[in-house]
Amino acid sequence: MRRRPEELRSHRWFGVNDLRAFGHRSRMLQMGYSREEFQGRPVIAVVNTWSEINCCHTHFRDRAAEIKRGVWQAGGIPIEMPAMTLAEAFERPSPMLHRNLLAMEVEQILRHHPFDGAVLMGGCDKTTPGLLMGAASMNIPAIFMPAGPMLNGRWGTEVLGSGSDAWKYWAELRAGTITECQWREIEEGIARSPGLCMTMGTGMTMTMLAETLGMTLPGASTIPAVDSNHNRMASASGRRIVDMVWEDLKPRDLMTAQAFENACTALLAFGGSTNAIVHLVAMARRCGVPLQVEDFDKAAARVPVILNLRPSGQYLAEDLHYAGGSRAALSVIRDSLHLGCLTANGRALGENLEGAQIFNADVIRPLDKAIFGTGGLAVLRGSLAPDGAVMKCAACDPRFLKHAGPALVYDSYEAMTADIDRDDLDVTPDHVLILRNAGPKGAPGMPEWGMLPLPKKLLKQGVRDMLRISDCRMSGTSYGACVLHVAPESWVGGPLALVRNGDVIEIDVAARRLDLKVPTEELARRRQAWQPPAPKAPRGYARMFIEHVTQANDGCDFDFLEYNGEEVPEPEIH
Repeated sequence: MRRRPEELRSHRWFGVNDLRAFGHRSRMLQMGYSREEFQGRPVIAVVNTWSEINCCHTHFRDRAAEIKRGVWQAGGIPIEMPAMTLAEAFERPSPMLHRNLLAMEVEQILRHHPFDGAVLMGGCDKTTPGLLMGAASMNIPAIFMPAGPMLNGRWGTEVLGSGSDAWKYWAELRAGTITECQWREIEEGIARSPGLCMTMGTGMTMTMLAETLGMTLPGASTIPAVDSNHNRMASASGRRIVDMVWEDLKPRDLMTAQAFENACTALLAFGGSTNAIVHLVAMARRCGVPLQVEDFDKAAARVPVILNLRPSGQYLAEDLHYAGGSRAALSVIRDSLHLGCLTANGRALGENLEGAQIFNADVIRPLDKAIFGTGGLAVLRGSLAPDGAVMKCAACDPRFLKHAGPALVYDSYEAMTADIDRDDLDVTPDHVLILRNAGPKGAPGMPEWGMLPLPKKLLKQGVRDMLRISDCRMSGTSYGACVLHVAPESWVGGPLALVRNGDVIEIDVAARRLDLKVPTEELARRRQAWQPPAPKAPRGYARMFIEHVTQANDGCDFDFLEYNGEEVPEPEIH
């Protein structure tokens, strides 16, 4: 049933006959709106994460105008609201430090203003989960408009993928196989337009999962940012949110337990970013869904990796879209999905997949020609990671799926970078590089340092992968035998804090094990001698973050923001 105008949230601001409503109406009139524009119509927040330092969102000024045009066309009133930008390429130590702050801001923007619904404009890595977490907590009708991938990169005849080829050619530069001039040419050709990283990094992963969860229009997530179809998708999102308000279709109606199961399955089939595990756990718990890291391991057993995209495969997101896009990709794994889940256009997921076509079966592979079998991602446990760690098996040298070697330990990123290129470094290809004190509390903010640089000494010998372990994250564009998100982190006294140079580390992905091969008695002695590190943030938001952020296996959200079934009361109007 469609709601009546007096049932809108905005009616409490504009539709009643009292002094406060007089003030609200007079201020809208002050801005040049007519009464017919803002009374009895859905008021839509266009939450824009544009800024002059967010390279992924440089087209968002235009898209905001197109969304607003769609809202007007559908009979709503759009009001653009700026929200903090999370500029992945520029924030230090990590925009992950501010994902929760964006989520809080979005919730507060929607809660304390006369909004009936929202269009959420995002895409750059942490922006997508931040926006959806805030929208889930507020739970008024909302639709997500993804930024879309950038154009493929170019260097002569080479096609470049953002992130993945940066790491690749940086290693070649350090090994002496390319020149500084060639490195500058790569730098100038790797990112050629607005939009997200066109590899299957965190940005592409999270926007495709937002679509899988039902929070976008069908097919929206893979449209390249500069394709005119993206402009039309923006205005269509504006039109659709008005109907969603009248239908009272809210985020937690869409992001259900079965929808999150779909997202876990899609993540594995797409060869998506390991970061998505942390984000999906946090998003699910904002919706009252008790998602666990083990749920991803279960999904890994259901589907192979079907998208032949870097870093796991060959192609890029522009190729994916013209091969059939997100709808075609989801149609390949439809038998593993809950097809009855409701989506933002008011239809079931299965309905949205009808008629999807694959135009390049090398990009979007059939199940029997997958680029990697089941288990493209693994959740490991053991004496080194009692609460879990993750590994992207599809993007590493297979010989490290079962390996044992001596540890080479670094207590900070700075110490590692200062030491790793020494010609006399005592390291072999069998060593296990370890970085600690880089987790949620330790960095703080769990930066993307997890693709630890290989020692120059080994690069010159032709080594291009080795086992690396840390309590931080890595970019979704990264690759290699990297074990990430070790929990509990070393900063809070997890077993990673007790490792010493030369200790044997053993990994067995098939058995889902990650172990520190040190006698229990010796670990007890080390535990007794361990001293907690000094606090890193004496004040401000960073202090609040350290005091309240949960561990990686719990989503790195704040401990006071998880949904417990109780709704926050509407703000009083005095």
